[in-house]
Amino acid sequence: MPDPGRIRVAGADGCKAGWVAVSSGLEGEGPHQLQVFENFPALLAHQPEFATVAVDMPIGLPDHIGPRGRGSEQAVRQHLGQRQSSVFAVPSRAAVYMADYLEACTVAQETSDPPKKVSKQCFYLFPKIREIDAVMTVDLEERIFEVHPELAFWRLNGEAPMSLPKKIKSRPNGPGLDQRRDLLVSHGFDKTFLDQAPPRGVGRDDLLDAAANCLIASRIAGGTAEPFPADYCRDGKGLRMAIWA
Repeated sequence: MPDPGRIRVAGADGCKAGWVAVSSGLEGEGPHQLQVFENFPALLAHQPEFATVAVDMPIGLPDHIGPRGRGSEQAVRQHLGQRQSSVFAVPSRAAVYMADYLEACTVAQETSDPPKKVSKQCFYLFPKIREIDAVMTVDLEERIFEVHPELAFWRLNGEAPMSLPKKIKSRPNGPGLDQRRDLLVSHGFDKTFLDQAPPRGVGRDDLLDAAANCLIASRIAGGTAEPFPADYCRDGKGLRMAIWA
Protein backbone atom coordinates (compact mmCIF):
# COMPACT_ATOMS: atom_id res chain seq x y z
CA MET A 1 0.00 0.00 0.00
CA PRO A 2 1.44 3.42 -0.92
CA ASP A 3 1.75 5.93 1.86
CA PRO A 4 -1.23 8.34 1.43
CA GLY A 5 0.93 11.16 2.73
CA ARG A 6 3.29 10.72 -0.19
CA ILE A 7 0.66 10.50 -2.93
CA ARG A 8 0.62 13.82 -4.74
CA VAL A 9 -1.12 15.51 -7.63
CA ALA A 10 0.63 17.95 -9.94
CA GLY A 11 -0.10 20.76 -12.32
CA ALA A 12 2.39 21.07 -15.17
CA ASP A 13 3.17 23.80 -17.66
CA GLY A 14 5.67 23.95 -20.49
CA CYS A 15 8.46 26.49 -20.06
CA LYS A 16 11.85 27.38 -21.54
CA ALA A 17 13.57 25.04 -19.08
CA GLY A 18 11.31 22.14 -20.04
CA TRP A 19 8.34 21.56 -17.74
CA VAL A 20 7.53 23.21 -14.43
CA ALA A 21 5.36 21.28 -11.99
CA VAL A 22 3.60 22.41 -8.83
CA SER A 23 2.43 19.52 -6.67
CA SER A 24 0.36 19.10 -3.53
CA GLY A 25 -1.39 16.39 -1.54
CA LEU A 26 -4.39 14.68 -3.10
CA GLU A 27 -6.85 17.18 -1.68
CA GLY A 28 -4.73 20.23 -2.44
CA GLU A 29 -3.13 20.41 0.99
CA GLY A 30 0.45 21.63 1.33
CA PRO A 31 3.24 21.87 1.49
CA HIS A 32 3.29 22.73 -2.18
CA GLN A 33 6.40 21.78 -4.11
CA LEU A 34 7.92 23.38 -7.21
CA GLN A 35 10.01 21.22 -9.53
CA VAL A 36 11.45 21.59 -13.02
CA PHE A 37 11.84 18.65 -15.41
CA GLU A 38 13.92 18.60 -18.57
CA ASN A 39 11.26 16.68 -20.49
CA PHE A 40 7.83 15.15 -20.04
CA PRO A 41 9.02 11.53 -19.66
CA ALA A 42 11.15 12.71 -16.72
CA LEU A 43 8.07 14.21 -15.10
CA LEU A 44 6.17 10.95 -15.58
CA ALA A 45 9.07 8.95 -14.12
CA HIS A 46 9.27 11.03 -10.94
CA GLN A 47 9.20 8.90 -7.79
CA PRO A 48 6.97 8.69 -5.93
CA GLU A 49 4.89 9.13 -9.06
CA PHE A 50 2.22 11.80 -9.26
CA ALA A 51 -1.21 10.20 -8.96
CA THR A 52 -2.77 12.80 -11.26
CA VAL A 53 -1.06 15.24 -13.62
CA ALA A 54 -3.00 18.16 -15.10
CA VAL A 55 -0.91 19.48 -17.98
CA ASP A 56 -1.37 22.59 -20.08
CA MET A 57 -0.70 21.06 -23.47
CA PRO A 58 -2.95 19.53 -26.14
CA ILE A 59 -3.51 15.79 -25.83
CA GLY A 60 -5.26 13.93 -28.62
CA LEU A 61 -4.61 15.02 -32.20
CA PRO A 62 -7.09 14.33 -35.01
CA ASP A 63 -6.01 13.16 -38.45
CA HIS A 64 -8.36 15.78 -39.92
CA ILE A 65 -9.60 19.09 -38.50
CA GLY A 66 -13.18 20.14 -39.16
CA PRO A 67 -14.86 23.54 -38.71
CA ARG A 68 -15.05 23.09 -34.92
CA GLY A 69 -11.36 22.36 -34.53
CA ARG A 70 -10.70 19.69 -31.91
CA GLY A 71 -14.05 20.47 -30.32
CA SER A 72 -12.49 20.94 -26.91
CA GLU A 73 -11.08 24.31 -27.94
CA GLN A 74 -14.45 25.67 -29.00
CA ALA A 75 -16.09 24.28 -25.86
CA VAL A 76 -13.60 26.17 -23.71
CA ARG A 77 -13.51 29.46 -25.60
CA GLN A 78 -17.18 30.19 -25.01
CA HIS A 79 -16.50 30.49 -21.27
CA LEU A 80 -13.45 32.77 -21.43
CA GLY A 81 -14.71 36.05 -22.86
CA GLN A 82 -11.74 38.29 -23.65
CA ARG A 83 -9.34 35.55 -22.53
CA GLN A 84 -10.45 33.14 -25.29
CA SER A 85 -7.57 34.14 -27.57
CA SER A 86 -5.28 32.18 -25.22
CA VAL A 87 -6.81 28.94 -26.56
CA PHE A 88 -4.87 28.13 -29.74
CA ALA A 89 -6.32 26.13 -32.64
CA VAL A 90 -4.34 22.89 -32.81
CA PRO A 91 -3.90 21.33 -36.28
CA SER A 92 -3.78 17.68 -37.32
CA ARG A 93 -1.21 15.25 -35.94
CA ALA A 94 0.61 15.23 -39.29
CA ALA A 95 1.00 19.02 -39.16
CA VAL A 96 2.22 18.93 -35.55
CA TYR A 97 5.05 16.62 -36.63
CA MET A 98 6.36 19.14 -39.18
CA ALA A 99 9.52 20.90 -37.97
CA ASP A 100 9.31 23.70 -40.55
CA TYR A 101 6.63 26.37 -40.15
CA LEU A 102 5.74 26.66 -43.84
CA GLU A 103 5.54 22.88 -44.18
CA ALA A 104 3.35 22.75 -41.08
CA CYS A 105 1.01 25.33 -42.63
CA THR A 106 0.84 23.36 -45.89
CA VAL A 107 0.03 20.08 -44.15
CA ALA A 108 -2.45 21.82 -41.84
CA GLN A 109 -4.31 23.23 -44.85
CA GLU A 110 -4.32 19.84 -46.55
CA THR A 111 -5.81 18.19 -43.45
CA SER A 112 -8.45 20.73 -42.48
CA ASP A 113 -11.84 21.77 -43.80
CA PRO A 114 -12.05 24.66 -44.36
CA PRO A 115 -8.27 24.84 -45.03
CA LYS A 116 -6.52 26.59 -42.15
CA LYS A 117 -2.89 27.49 -41.51
CA VAL A 118 -1.09 27.27 -38.16
CA SER A 119 -0.55 30.28 -35.90
CA LYS A 120 3.05 31.00 -34.99
CA GLN A 121 2.15 30.79 -31.28
CA CYS A 122 0.81 27.25 -31.72
CA PHE A 123 3.75 26.22 -33.91
CA TYR A 124 6.17 27.10 -31.12
CA LEU A 125 4.33 24.58 -28.92
CA PHE A 126 4.82 21.70 -31.36
CA PRO A 127 7.96 20.25 -29.70
CA LYS A 128 6.15 20.08 -26.34
CA ILE A 129 3.01 18.60 -27.96
CA ARG A 130 5.14 15.93 -29.64
CA GLU A 131 6.80 15.07 -26.31
CA ILE A 132 3.43 14.20 -24.82
CA ASP A 133 2.04 12.56 -27.96
CA ALA A 134 5.08 10.26 -28.16
CA VAL A 135 4.44 8.75 -24.72
CA MET A 136 0.68 9.17 -24.27
CA THR A 137 -1.48 6.03 -24.25
CA VAL A 138 -5.06 5.27 -23.35
CA ASP A 139 -3.82 3.60 -20.16
CA LEU A 140 -2.05 6.82 -19.14
CA GLU A 141 -5.37 8.65 -19.32
CA GLU A 142 -5.95 7.47 -15.76
CA ARG A 143 -3.13 9.83 -14.68
CA ILE A 144 -2.64 12.46 -17.38
CA PHE A 145 -5.27 15.08 -18.18
CA GLU A 146 -5.24 18.07 -20.52
CA VAL A 147 -6.09 21.38 -18.87
CA HIS A 148 -5.85 25.06 -19.77
CA PRO A 149 -4.81 27.70 -17.21
CA GLU A 150 -7.40 30.29 -18.22
CA LEU A 151 -10.16 27.68 -17.91
CA ALA A 152 -8.68 26.72 -14.55
CA PHE A 153 -8.78 30.35 -13.39
CA TRP A 154 -12.33 30.62 -14.76
CA ARG A 155 -13.36 27.64 -12.61
CA LEU A 156 -11.54 28.94 -9.53
CA ASN A 157 -13.02 32.42 -10.07
CA GLY A 158 -16.62 31.27 -9.68
CA GLU A 159 -16.88 30.41 -13.39
CA ALA A 160 -16.07 33.95 -14.48
CA PRO A 161 -13.14 34.79 -16.79
CA MET A 162 -10.31 36.83 -15.35
CA SER A 163 -10.84 40.53 -15.98
CA LEU A 164 -7.17 41.33 -16.62
CA PRO A 165 -4.88 39.77 -19.25
CA LYS A 166 -1.86 37.76 -18.18
CA LYS A 167 0.20 39.27 -20.98
CA ILE A 168 0.02 42.39 -23.12
CA LYS A 169 1.79 42.26 -26.49
CA SER A 170 3.52 39.04 -25.39
CA ARG A 171 4.98 40.70 -22.29
CA PRO A 172 3.99 39.80 -18.70
CA ASN A 173 1.26 42.04 -17.29
CA GLY A 174 1.97 42.60 -13.59
CA PRO A 175 -1.60 43.49 -12.52
CA GLY A 176 -3.00 40.46 -14.36
CA LEU A 177 -0.45 38.14 -12.77
CA ASP A 178 -1.12 39.63 -9.33
CA GLN A 179 -4.84 39.07 -9.84
CA ARG A 180 -4.25 35.40 -10.56
CA ARG A 181 -1.84 35.05 -7.62
CA ASP A 182 -4.41 36.51 -5.24
CA LEU A 183 -7.05 34.10 -6.53
CA LEU A 184 -4.70 31.18 -5.93
CA VAL A 185 -4.01 32.45 -2.40
CA SER A 186 -7.77 32.43 -1.76
CA HIS A 187 -7.72 28.74 -2.69
CA GLY A 188 -5.02 27.80 -0.19
CA PHE A 189 -1.69 28.72 -1.75
CA ASP A 190 0.89 30.53 0.33
CA LYS A 191 1.63 33.98 -1.10
CA THR A 192 5.35 33.55 -0.41
CA PHE A 193 5.38 30.35 -2.47
CA LEU A 194 3.74 32.10 -5.43
CA ASP A 195 5.95 35.20 -5.16
CA GLN A 196 9.23 33.26 -5.05
CA ALA A 197 11.80 33.95 -7.76
CA PRO A 198 11.13 31.22 -10.33
CA PRO A 199 13.97 28.89 -11.30
CA ARG A 200 16.00 29.71 -14.39
CA GLY A 201 13.95 29.10 -17.53
CA VAL A 202 10.62 29.43 -15.69
CA GLY A 203 8.52 32.58 -15.97
CA ARG A 204 6.30 33.95 -13.24
CA ASP A 205 3.30 33.17 -15.46
CA ASP A 206 4.52 29.56 -15.83
CA LEU A 207 4.63 29.16 -12.05
CA LEU A 208 1.12 30.61 -11.59
CA ASP A 209 -0.29 28.50 -14.42
CA ALA A 210 1.22 25.33 -12.95
CA ALA A 211 -0.26 26.23 -9.56
CA ALA A 212 -3.72 26.70 -11.08
CA ASN A 213 -3.35 23.40 -12.92
CA CYS A 214 -2.42 21.75 -9.61
CA LEU A 215 -5.75 22.81 -8.13
CA ILE A 216 -7.54 21.32 -11.13
CA ALA A 217 -5.53 18.11 -10.67
CA SER A 218 -6.96 17.96 -7.14
CA ARG A 219 -10.47 18.41 -8.56
CA ILE A 220 -9.84 15.61 -11.05
CA ALA A 221 -8.51 13.29 -8.35
CA GLY A 222 -11.52 14.12 -6.19
CA GLY A 223 -14.01 13.49 -9.00
CA THR A 224 -15.34 17.05 -9.14
CA ALA A 225 -13.75 18.16 -12.43
CA GLU A 226 -15.54 17.86 -15.76
CA PRO A 227 -14.35 17.54 -19.36
CA PHE A 228 -15.01 20.14 -22.04
CA PRO A 229 -16.86 19.09 -24.08
CA ALA A 230 -18.74 16.51 -22.06
CA ASP A 231 -19.29 14.43 -25.22
CA TYR A 232 -15.65 14.48 -26.24
CA CYS A 233 -14.26 12.53 -29.19
CA ARG A 234 -11.14 10.41 -29.51
CA ASP A 235 -8.33 10.62 -32.04
CA GLY A 236 -6.84 7.90 -34.24
CA LYS A 237 -4.71 6.62 -31.33
CA GLY A 238 -7.81 6.36 -29.16
CA LEU A 239 -6.82 9.37 -27.01
CA ARG A 240 -9.60 11.58 -25.65
CA MET A 241 -9.70 15.21 -26.78
CA ALA A 242 -11.01 17.08 -23.75
CA ILE A 243 -9.90 19.93 -21.54
CA TRP A 244 -10.68 19.45 -17.84
CA ALA A 245 -11.65 21.93 -15.12
